Amino acid sequence: MVAYVIIPGIDGSDGQHWQTLWERQWGTSAVRISPASWSAPDLEDWVDAVKEAYAEASRQESRVVLVAHSLGCWAASTWLNKNPSSPIGGAFLVAPPDPGGPEFPRWAAATFTEVSARPLPCPALVVGSADDPYCSPEAAAGFAARWEARWNLVGACGHMNSASGLGPWQHGRDLLESLIPR
Repeated sequence: MVAYVIIPGIDGSDGQHWQTLWERQWGTSAVRISPASWSAPDLEDWVDAVKEAYAEASRQESRVVLVAHSLGCWAASTWLNKNPSSPIGGAFLVAPPDPGGPEFPRWAAATFTEVSARPLPCPALVVGSADDPYCSPEAAAGFAARWEARWNLVGACGHMNSASGLGPWQHGRDLLESLIPR
């Protein structure tokens, strides 16, 4: 079995977001981070929240997979780089925003502007959209390369959030399964 750590972006994932729909399906096998700074993200707070969620998830199962979206990708990668010996089954990183890009919410996520992509200590898959307003496909592919992660470009899905209308996003589940074979 696998336990999942759900790492949403700013303000968390609402009820129509694929992360929330997957979390409901996984039930007690999923643990969502709960930082105090959802709306004004503080990187240290989010990394601590990943640490706490990982600790809870690893008490349930020996294999833990991080399932991150948007700013959560940077919280996940930062935590992984600070904890390279933590046994992680994989990191599923969807729609990482480009901290150097013109649409990055610097006003809300100032502590995330200095993050950098470094090799991750576990198997990882980065999923990007052809028309994500927060990150060009080229930038996302560059993050994947620096994270030493597999790269998958999906079609025009925007930021792959609730507004994208992905619902339970079966293609994403298939990609996740390719990362963590049974």
